[in-house]
Amino acid sequence: MSVGDYIIATLMLATLGVLMAGIALMGVGGAENRHYGNKLMVARVSLQSMVVLMLALLFFLGKS
Repeated sequence: MSVGDYIIATLMLATLGVLMAGIALMGVGGAENRHYGNKLMVARVSLQSMVVLMLALLFFLGKS
């Protein structure tokens, strides 16, 4: 595995962690959900876009 593979795996695991935290927080509800829910959603979307950009970068650099 190359360094890019490790970066992608790390970003994917971070995305999964933020997603699970958001789901758990939504289940709890209340003030915490109102305060952190949108922040977690923005973090998840940002991490997902980093994964896609990294995959595109590796693809265009000829990584197979």
